[in-house]
Amino acid sequence: MHNKRCGDLNFMLCSEDYILSANRQFLNHDYFTDILTFDNSKDSEIVGDILISIDTVRSNALKFNNSFLDELHRVIIHGVLHLIGFTDITKKSQLVMRQEEDKALNMRQFL
Repeated sequence: MHNKRCGDLNFMLCSEDYILSANRQFLNHDYFTDILTFDNSKDSEIVGDILISIDTVRSNALKFNNSFLDELHRVIIHGVLHLIGFTDITKKSQLVMRQEEDKALNMRQFL
């Protein structure tokens, strides 16, 4: 779909305290987040490490009135989209990212 091959993807499900510590250590960001993506992609092969705060996914599922599984899938897809090359820095790129997440989430019904 995006002309990328899937290489090694490592997903680590962790607590919000762990992800906060990693956010501080590796990115100098002092805030909680639901996901951190570390990109080691090469050419057209996506490779990376993705940390996901299960605590934050759970609270976001309640906050956005989603099921836990739907919210977890969205976050996983979000991390993979970062590895493909999508960003979410600007309002416009956030909109594009959300549209790509929705497309991928809708594809689940065909699996």
